[in-house]
Amino acid sequence: MCGIVAAHGPFDHPTCQAMLDRIVHRGPDGQGHVTVGEAAWLGHRRLAIVDVEGGEQPFRTGDGTAAMTANGEIYNHRQLRRRIGSSCFASRSDNEVALHLYLAEGTSGLGALRGMFALVIATEDGRFVAMRDPLGIKPLYWARHDGAMLFASELRAFPEPWRPYVEEFPPGYAWSSEEGLVRVFDELVSADEPVPAPDGELPTGTIEAIRDGLIAAVEERMMADVPVGVFLSGGLDSSLVAAIAARAAARQGETLSSFAVGLSGSADILAARRVAEHLGTEHHEWLYEAEDLLAALPDTIRCIESFDPMLVHSAVPNHLLARFTAQHVKVVLTGEGADELFAGYDYHRDLEDPAELHRELVRTVGGLHNLNLQRCDRVTMAHGLEARVPFLDTSFVELALRIPAGLKQATAQRPEKWLLRTAFDGWLPDDLLWRRKEQFGDGTGASTILREAIELDGLDRLDGRDDVPPLRTAEEATYWRVFDAHLEGVRSEDVVGRFAVA
Repeated sequence: MCGIVAAHGPFDHPTCQAMLDRIVHRGPDGQGHVTVGEAAWLGHRRLAIVDVEGGEQPFRTGDGTAAMTANGEIYNHRQLRRRIGSSCFASRSDNEVALHLYLAEGTSGLGALRGMFALVIATEDGRFVAMRDPLGIKPLYWARHDGAMLFASELRAFPEPWRPYVEEFPPGYAWSSEEGLVRVFDELVSADEPVPAPDGELPTGTIEAIRDGLIAAVEERMMADVPVGVFLSGGLDSSLVAAIAARAAARQGETLSSFAVGLSGSADILAARRVAEHLGTEHHEWLYEAEDLLAALPDTIRCIESFDPMLVHSAVPNHLLARFTAQHVKVVLTGEGADELFAGYDYHRDLEDPAELHRELVRTVGGLHNLNLQRCDRVTMAHGLEARVPFLDTSFVELALRIPAGLKQATAQRPEKWLLRTAFDGWLPDDLLWRRKEQFGDGTGASTILREAIELDGLDRLDGRDDVPPLRTAEEATYWRVFDAHLEGVRSEDVVGRFAVA
C-alpha cells in the first residue's frame, strides 16, 4: 500500500515533488521518483509490506526503458510471474508483475491482474498508461489541463490551480496515450436479476460456495512479509473474517491480532471481546471518551474529503481505530462489502421485489468507491496502515451477485445475511453468529455523541454565502464548515458531485 503521483506531458519537477510530499502519510517508509523520456514523471510513497528490502518504487526495467509506480496489492502475482517468465524481475514485489505484464501483452494484458490497485506505467518511447482496479478499492484521481495530465492517489495532492479540473479516475478502466480511455475489466455482474431456482429453493452447493469463496479470499489477503491483523467490531462481517484469518494463522503457528475501539460498555466492544476470546486472538482494544471523538472530527473530515454525515459517523471511530491499530501492525483485514453483497442494511427490507433489490445491490457495490471504500482507504492510509477487503474479491463478488436476490431478503424467520450466517454455522457462538447488525458508528457509540454535540450548531451561520452546496441538516452544515476550513484551500465545489454526497 502506498501513494502515487504521475505526470504526462508538460510538467515541472517541483510541482510533482510537492504533490508527492502532500501524501507522505500514505507511505512513511520511503519515497522515489523517476523521469521517463521527455513526457513522463512517476513518483511513489512507500508503505513496505511485500519484499520489504527489495520492493522500492518506481520499478524500472533492467535496460531502463520503462518504469511503473503502483499502489495496492496484486494477489495473483505468483501465477502471473510463471506466465511471463521470471528472468525479467528485479524484486519479489507483487506490484512489479504489472510492469512486465504490460510490456509483454499491452494494456489488455493488465486485465489479468487480480487485487486492489492503481498504477501508472511509462516508457522511453512515449507510451503511457494509467489503470485502476475494477471496484475502485484503491483511489486514483486525474486532471487534464493545457496539454498536460496529472495523477495522484488523493485530491489534496493536486496544486490548487489544478483542482477545478480534478476528476475521479473510473474504476475498471485504463487510459493510455495510444488508445485513450478504455474499459479493461468487464462488468462483474449484470443488473438483470439472476434466474431463481424453482420454488425459491437454494441452489445446490450455494452455501458451500459462499464458505469456500470467502475462506479463499481471506487467506489470499494474508499475503505479506509483515504481520497482518483484523479490525474486529463484533459484528458478523468482521467476526467471520477474523475467524477465517485466525485459523489460517494457527496453521502457521501464529496468533492473529485483533483490534477494536469504542465507548466503555458499547455493544461492539462487548461483542468484539467475546469473539476474540472465542477465537483466541491477541486482542487489543481502546476505550475512548466522547472528547476523543470530537477532537478527531476535524482531522477525519479532512482525511476522508467528505462532509456526508453518515460517512462521518463511521469514519471518526474508524479513524481512531486505524490510529490505534497502526501502532501494532501495517496490514489489517476488514469486513467492507458484505452488506452490499448480501442485503445487510435495514432499508433492504423495504425492497420486496427481488429484481429491484438485485439492481440496488449491483448499484451499491458499483458505488462503494465513493463511500465505504473511500472512508476505509483514507482513514487507514492517514496512519500508514493498509486495509484489505476480502468480501470484495472479484470472484466472490461475482458469486454473491449471481445468487437470486430473493434468497437474500430478510423475513420474520430469516435475519439479514442469513446465507452468510448459515455458511459459517459453528464458526462462532450462536448468539454472536446471529447477532443483529448495527452500523459501526452506532455500535461504537459514536453516532449519538456526534449528533448530540453537533446538532446545536445551526444552518443560519451560513446565511449570505453563495459558495455553499445544498445542505440537509445543521449537522451536515457543521461538517461542511470543517471540511471547507481544513482541506487546505480545496473549495467545496471542487468535490461536490464527485463523492456520494446525497
